[in-house]
Amino acid sequence: MSLLERITVDPDVVHGRPVVRGTRIRVADVLSLLAAGADEAEILEDYPYVAAEDIRACLAYAAAQADHAAVHPSDGVRCAACARRGSVQPDVC
Repeated sequence: MSLLERITVDPDVVHGRPVVRGTRIRVADVLSLLAAGADEAEILEDYPYVAAEDIRACLAYAAAQADHAAVHPSDGVRCAACARRGSVQPDVC
């Protein structure tokens, strides 16, 4: 199983937010814990149903999203598709 297969999106689970497969732990929650300084051991201790591979999957998912061309930098530059649609949200397609 690839790391990204550990992340699922289901409209019936936490409003369609990406989660660790088989849980209600959102990718954003894992990333927030890491950003706040929690290490892998702390997360695994606090969430025993999450595996080390799940944490790496969250990081891989975030990396893939950060590389997505539809996410705009905070400078308000829009992609060509947004410009054609007349999107007024500069940071999201």
